[in-house]
Amino acid sequence: MTAVPLPHTLIGHGPHHVIAVHGWFADRGAYERMLPDLDLDAFTYAFVDLRGYGEARDLPGRHTTTEGGADLLATADALGWDRFSLIGHSMGGCIVQRVLTLAPERVRRLVGIAPVPASGVPMPPEQWELFAGAADLPENRAAIIDITTSGVRPRAWVARMLAQSLGRSDVKAFRAWLDSWALEDFHEEIAGLPLPVRVFVCELDQALTGEFLRGTWLRHYPNATAVDLPATGHYPMEESPLQLISAIEEFLGEDDGEG
Repeated sequence: MTAVPLPHTLIGHGPHHVIAVHGWFADRGAYERMLPDLDLDAFTYAFVDLRGYGEARDLPGRHTTTEGGADLLATADALGWDRFSLIGHSMGGCIVQRVLTLAPERVRRLVGIAPVPASGVPMPPEQWELFAGAADLPENRAAIIDITTSGVRPRAWVARMLAQSLGRSDVKAFRAWLDSWALEDFHEEIAGLPLPVRVFVCELDQALTGEFLRGTWLRHYPNATAVDLPATGHYPMEESPLQLISAIEEFLGEDDGEG
C-alpha cells in the first residue's frame, strides 16, 4: 500500500523540525496538554494521526509499524522537511524506529516516551488475552490504563482516558496494530545506529518498566540515555507534561552542528 502524508497539527516556526507520534490508545490529541507550553521559536512540531486514529480513522491500511514509518516519511516530504527529529509514545516509539530502517540519515534525534522497543513486547498468555481483547472490550482498555498507572489515578481520569481511546480509534485498526508493535522484532536493523536517543522511563508504568526499557533501548543504541519520570505512569503527556516538555526540549536543543 502506498505511503501517504498523515493528518497532523503543525505548530511553531523554529528551525528544528519534530514529528510526534501517539501511542496505541490515542490519536494526536494525546499531546494536547503539552501544546501551550512548547518552545515554538526553537522548534516546529507536527503531531500526526496514524491510520485508524483521529482524522485518519477511516484511512485504510495494513496497520503495521513498517507502513507507519513510511507514512511518517511521506509526511516529512509533504512538509518539505529533509531532516527532523522524532518523538514516539508507547506504540509510537516502535513506529518512529521504522523510519530509521528506511532513511536513517534524515533523523537528527530520537525520543521515546514509555516506548515500545524494536524487539517488540513479549507477553505471558494472560496479559496477551487482556491486550488482544482490548479492541472489543472497554473493560480491558480500562484495566490496561489502570495497570500502566499503578492504580493510583482518579476513576474519573481513567474513565476520560477510556472514552478518548474508544472515540478516537477504529476497532479493527486498533487490534491490527497490536500484532505489529508487540510481535515483530526488527532490532537488528537499528542496533548500533549512532544518533542521539533519549528514553523516558515512567516509574508507575507496570508494563514497560525501567528494567525492560534499559535492557532493550539502551542496548540497541550506543548513544541512548534514560530519564526517569517519578510518580508518573504510562501517560506522562497527561500526568507530568511540564516536566516532560523541559526534558524533551533540553535534549532536542543540544548542539548537533545543525541550525
